[in-house]
Amino acid sequence: MPNPRWSVLVADDEPAARRGVRQLLAAFPDFWIAGECRDGREVLAALDRLRPDVLFLDIRMPELDGFEVIRRRSPRRMPAVVFLTAYDRFAVRAFDVEAHDYLVKPVTEARFAATIARLVRRLGTGAAAPRDPAVVVAASRGAKVLPIREIDWIEAADNYARLWTGGRSYLLRQSLAQLDARVAAHGFARAHRQALVRLDGVRELRVTSDGHLVADLTCGASIPVSRRRRRAFVVALKGGDR
Repeated sequence: MPNPRWSVLVADDEPAARRGVRQLLAAFPDFWIAGECRDGREVLAALDRLRPDVLFLDIRMPELDGFEVIRRRSPRRMPAVVFLTAYDRFAVRAFDVEAHDYLVKPVTEARFAATIARLVRRLGTGAAAPRDPAVVVAASRGAKVLPIREIDWIEAADNYARLWTGGRSYLLRQSLAQLDARVAAHGFARAHRQALVRLDGVRELRVTSDGHLVADLTCGASIPVSRRRRRAFVVALKGGDR
């Protein structure tokens, strides 16, 4: 068995939750648990004493919560932080403090393995890997971090936006105009008043028998391009304003 390469600190006030991390981590021999904590003050002391590579951190803990731990120590001085919590509503705030990942209990083995794979890539470089631009959306089992490069297209849905990726969709409580400003720098363009399309996902532009322009996407969707947006969309697809 190879020697473990990276140390882990587990912080949760519930013994069952700490035991769950131990059990999940047992499948990954590159990681070893250096210590466990029950509250925020213990975490701060353990970070100085143990200097772990990874911290699995609960949010709701006695004394100090997870965010207060990071605030007092500063994100710059934290190890790779994986939030592990029963609450999905803190996901956006977690990424504001540069968390590596955000897991909502109960965590599946597949989801945990994906987190470990990302940790290995990050720790193997000796530095924090740049995070892909992403949005946090509601999913059936809590929050999901959706990289912008994986979104095929976005449509307006009343007070929400519906983000499509690989045939599945997720709702985000944000207007299409707000999302337009957010994703335009990442290769999206307006197809019509209620749709944004990722340009490198366009397989073909075609003109219908009645003269309308349609963008066929590699994901299988077909998005009409309005007459008003046609010229700008085609120019953007060709890669520049001219």
